[in-house]
Amino acid sequence: MIVDPGAADPRNVYKLMIGAIVPRPIAFVSTISPDGILNLAPFSFFMGVCANPPVIAFAPTIRPTDGRQKDTLNNIEATREFVVNIVSEEFAEKMNQCSGEYPPQVDEFAVSGLTPVASDLVKPPRVAESKVNMECRLFQLVRISDKPLGGSVVLGEIVRFHVDDALIDDFRIDPDKLRAIGRMGGSGYARTRDRFELVRPKT
Repeated sequence: MIVDPGAADPRNVYKLMIGAIVPRPIAFVSTISPDGILNLAPFSFFMGVCANPPVIAFAPTIRPTDGRQKDTLNNIEATREFVVNIVSEEFAEKMNQCSGEYPPQVDEFAVSGLTPVASDLVKPPRVAESKVNMECRLFQLVRISDKPLGGSVVLGEIVRFHVDDALIDDFRIDPDKLRAIGRMGGSGYARTRDRFELVRPKT
């Protein structure tokens, strides 16, 4: 099968992307509006960019239902701060509750039953149930497209890490204790328990 993205329905292009780019880590992003309303939403177009300075990137898309950008992006544009919380198996269902298209006045912490806890350097709270939190300030915002299923790339500089002491040793995180999950296509998720190692060749 050969697909020309320029001739295909963007919804089908989206299906191809989320089915092929797997598994995708989840950025569970907490923000706060200028009016003080908390927001919490998962994004699976997410990656690390570099370590000096430490920068991560995630890409919120334009809603296909109404063509509007998401509350997360609105809040980051207004406050320039956010927190990325890593999702573990233990609270996967509560994370999923936050993926609905709620009105801006809805606090997803309250919807999901997850616990907000104060951050050190930014106003948005961290998710207490998450074993790794990254407090971020906006580094750069790259607008790609304002069309439905278009989006932007949010680059955030990590200004504080919070890591559960039980899963870290010499800055190495134990994946068996983190139990992070990833996104597959459709409604599918993946666990990170089945792993193998390959030693990088010496050249």
